[in-house]
Amino acid sequence: MSESIFRYFPLLSDTQKDKLSKLKPVYDRWNSMINVISRKDMDNFYVHHLLHSLSIAKVINFLPGTRILDVGTGGGFPGIPLAIMFPDSEFTLLDSIEKKIKVVKAVSDELGLENVKPLRKRIEEENGRFHFVISRAVTGFPEFVNLTSKNISLHRTNSPGNGIFYLKGGDLTAELSQFNKKAIVWQIKDFFDEPFFETKVIVYLPV
Repeated sequence: MSESIFRYFPLLSDTQKDKLSKLKPVYDRWNSMINVISRKDMDNFYVHHLLHSLSIAKVINFLPGTRILDVGTGGGFPGIPLAIMFPDSEFTLLDSIEKKIKVVKAVSDELGLENVKPLRKRIEEENGRFHFVISRAVTGFPEFVNLTSKNISLHRTNSPGNGIFYLKGGDLTAELSQFNKKAIVWQIKDFFDEPFFETKVIVYLPV
């Protein structure tokens, strides 16, 4: 099944392909011990988790040295797949739940991801600065912006500029109305063929 992922990213190195291919077996083993992903979602792992996470790589190419904070990472998404995609960028994966961070650490150690830092903390307590904050819909977008804008560095390294990348589904008209058209929205169905992505979007807010 991982081969169907690779067709969307034809420039992957053999090392990247190897690590992406190992993700599901590693998660199968750890999820059987510490349940962080539902059984139904594990059956759809490659689309619901891996490909969904990698959609961000369709709209930005993180440069070497870029610092990224994944807020509410859960079992490590979107941070771990993106850390494989961008091995020269630094990913801090934050979650307040100990067992989830334990899985993140175990998976990243097993795959040899030296650019991943697991961190058990609430976002309200994290004061570090990063070029980008990423997340998969942990709350309403305005609330998320309020919680995380303090964590975005003003030192710009990438194009587009520093900001938030947020993966979410459904109609976001109301949630984005207060941002005066500053937010940019991409339809993930424009990148991937799978029906799962029909209502899924990437929101980017420069900060």
